[in-house]
Amino acid sequence: MKISGNEIKPGFVIEHNGGLWAAVKSNHVKPGKGGAFNQVELKNLIDGTKLNERFRSSETVERVELEMKDFQFLYAEGEQLVFMDTDSYEQLELQSDFVGDRAAFLQDGMQVTVELYDDRPIGIRLPDQVKLKITEADPVLKGQTAASSYKPAILENGMRVMVPPFIEAGETILVDTNEITYLRRAD
Repeated sequence: MKISGNEIKPGFVIEHNGGLWAAVKSNHVKPGKGGAFNQVELKNLIDGTKLNERFRSSETVERVELEMKDFQFLYAEGEQLVFMDTDSYEQLELQSDFVGDRAAFLQDGMQVTVELYDDRPIGIRLPDQVKLKITEADPVLKGQTAASSYKPAILENGMRVMVPPFIEAGETILVDTNEITYLRRAD
């Protein structure tokens, strides 16, 4: 599907310079002299390189529609993460570096969405938030309100997040998987 260069928004996947690129940021610029353009930060979906590109409204680019499939996380085996297609029950193995740092949030049975292009996985979406237990949290120091009132805590998956001072070790919290930040106590 062809779209105008000024229609590119974050989240769009386009074909550009012979590769697949995801728009990370876009900024419409109207300079005092000359025509308006769309300044877009692109990320290559295959090798992860970034590129800043200007698109004028007269330019057209090919927008790529990705196939979204639901998978269930089964287990990790070394550097391999094993997922199962919830429709066909076929298994898919991905390298843990394909998921990146967020692989630590994967839990047995977790539902994820894998983005496919020509039956080849190019992206993965985890749930926006997960429940995790805090294994270690620094004690609160009285009178320490002049600085930031957040303190470091270690989660059961080994990740470190900043939490409010009233959160203790042993509590379960909700964590944002995209920003890797504390959201609130779990119910």
